Amino acid sequence: MTPDLTSPSHHRWYEDIFAIFIGTTLVSLGIAFYAEAQLTTGSSAGLALLLQYVTGIPFGWLFFAINLPFYGLAFMRMGWPFAVKTIASVAIVSYFSGQFPGWIGIDRIDPLFASLVGGGLMGLGILSLFRHKASVGGINILALYLQDNFGIRAGYFQLGVDAVILVAAFFILPFDRVIYSILGALVLNMIIALNHRPGRYVGFS
Repeated sequence: MTPDLTSPSHHRWYEDIFAIFIGTTLVSLGIAFYAEAQLTTGSSAGLALLLQYVTGIPFGWLFFAINLPFYGLAFMRMGWPFAVKTIASVAIVSYFSGQFPGWIGIDRIDPLFASLVGGGLMGLGILSLFRHKASVGGINILALYLQDNFGIRAGYFQLGVDAVILVAAFFILPFDRVIYSILGALVLNMIIALNHRPGRYVGFS
């Protein structure tokens, strides 16, 4: 008897844990590439990177603090399971981002490679979290809420917000680094837009 592959099934708790670990690791590695190449991205991660370049405050502290106002929306609009998994994901990324420079040594990284591969890693990591009803906070929460309630593609909404942050980067980073950052943001958001939409993925939490 052929199994029904279109019938949705709940994710088990250990599947969620594994997906969150993999997703946050990919996101953190992408951020490590970006920080080494002096690039930025969109959403709260991009804002935290820009503030790190300006203030010297570690990314992890900034990233966690920027996401604090969004947790209320996560609890009220998306439910406590989503909120708890998102808070955990943000905390892990905040921690991993500070540890990766000690775990791996990167003497030099080409900015184009960093933008494309780092953007791809972050996109895949965020996609993994989205599919298990979690996120890395910030605009991701609002993007998921709009998609689930109004049918607005999370990736396309995120792309618009990212554009605003990347315009601000022109006042902080060299011109070529902003161009590389834009390329990386396109890769990241296209991964989400093409792979995360209603009806595309039948598993749920």
